[in-house]
Order: sequence, then C-alpha cells, then structure tokens
Amino acid sequence: MSRLLLSLFLSLPLPALAQTLPSHATMGDGYAVLIISRERLEVASPCELGVYLQDQLAARLFQGQSVSFNLPPGDVSVRLGMIGTETCQAGITPLDSQRLSLGAGEIRRYRIGLSASGPYLTPAPSSQ
Repeated sequence: MSRLLLSLFLSLPLPALAQTLPSHATMGDGYAVLIISRERLEVASPCELGVYLQDQLAARLFQGQSVSFNLPPGDVSVRLGMIGTETCQAGITPLDSQRLSLGAGEIRRYRIGLSASGPYLTPAPSSQ
C-alpha cells in the first residue's frame, strides 16, 4: 500500500508536486519564530539567564545554550535577567524589557549581550 502511494506521489509532474507540498513560507503563516542564543563569550557568567516573555519566565539559559519560541504575530515584551541564588540574583532594580514586533512566518534570531545596565538582546547574523 505504501509503495503504491509513494509511486503515485513520485509520478506527479513537478508543478503538481509543488502544489501538494506546503512551502516553507506558508507552513508558519500563523506563527513567528523567536530564537535567543547565549554565546559563551558574550555573557561570561556561571549564572543562569532567565528569558521572560510578557513578564512570565519562559526559559533558563546557561552559557552556550539557545531556545526558540513559536509565537503569534504581533508585539512581544522580552526581558532578560540573572536568576539563581546569592550573587546571581538581579537585586531589586526592575529589569528593562525590549519590545519586539514579529510578523507571521518570520524567523528572528537574537544573541544575548551584557552592558553595565544588564543583559539585552542584539540581532544575530542569519545562519543561512
């Protein structure tokens, strides 16, 4: 049965095959992908970094890790902060958030940087 389906599928002319397979652009029309990476040298700290989306803890990153989110298109508030015990705690100063506007089907890549005022997102070069 599976051989029959495979041979039928492979016998389709190329334009018909393109119409039956969803393209990369149409697969994610309802969502955007946000990828956040913590490079080893950018934030040289043994502490975990918390990624907060809309003020909710969404991920914890150690050095060299990355995380991706499928999000609905529109504005999203992203906040980063050190989490953990003692020296890793951010203190009582409220952390600044960044507002990102994501479009449907879009893939955005960011790296985490560190400044005197704390961690922040910076656009990462595309890996393509």
